Amino acid sequence: MSSIGATKSMMDIPLHSLRDGASRAIRAADLDEKTALTQEVARRWHARRLSLRSPLDMLPPDRPGRPDKPDLVAPTQVVRRSLHSPRGRVALLHAIAHIELNAVDLALDIVARFAAAPMPQSFFDGWMQVAFEEAKHFKLVRDRLRALDADYGDMPAHDGLWQAAHDTRNDLTARLAVVPLILEARGLDVTPSLREKMREAGDHDSAAVLDIIYEDEKKHVAIGAKWFRFLCARQGKDAARTFHELVRANFRGGLKPPFNDLARAAAGLTPTFYRTLSSQNMS
Repeated sequence: MSSIGATKSMMDIPLHSLRDGASRAIRAADLDEKTALTQEVARRWHARRLSLRSPLDMLPPDRPGRPDKPDLVAPTQVVRRSLHSPRGRVALLHAIAHIELNAVDLALDIVARFAAAPMPQSFFDGWMQVAFEEAKHFKLVRDRLRALDADYGDMPAHDGLWQAAHDTRNDLTARLAVVPLILEARGLDVTPSLREKMREAGDHDSAAVLDIIYEDEKKHVAIGAKWFRFLCARQGKDAARTFHELVRANFRGGLKPPFNDLARAAAGLTPTFYRTLSSQNMS
């Protein structure tokens, strides 16, 4: 299904609610369908054409829908290549596409799985905006891969990202700690140097895609930090201390420096959150 065809067909899908639409998008194995449905659900929600949930809803799956390729392997089996070669740049873009695809499903899952949680409507507004933009990112990176005579699925990818969703499926505060405040924040640390290396290699089109992703990811981390602090305040807990406890309980290993302190702080993630969890400080 082409993305244009997918978008047209999505317009006609009857959805019971936001939770139903998000769950259907997570389940979609066709990636054009997944991204088109994600963005259509976001449009309908932001236009207030969907309720939050319904007794008739499809519920989120334990694992998202995926095509047959790429093969999913352990992170240690994913080959790293130099960005100075065309093959290396394709490998990096493939890895980023995989991250962005998982980010689509992670944003949808926080909406669908916690739709019955006592949260303000603006919580769901924020995460559907994240889902919409992650779908945009995946399409941009996939288009760039295709321009380089490659495609998503051509190389193996690792399966560790979705584990974060599974491990925190019963705890919204833990989900916010692990997904936006660790996994998304990591993008703030590594993306600036990657885009500069792309420019040094003469691949300005790929660097421009990374520019878009970087600016959007700042907002995504800020949304995560906002709602993490909201939940901690409602529970009468210290946010930084709670973050430390949840990360140690739900995330394997320490956080890897270097950290983009300025971008993290602008998103509401100050060094008191993550410095003591650095792999340099954990033996």
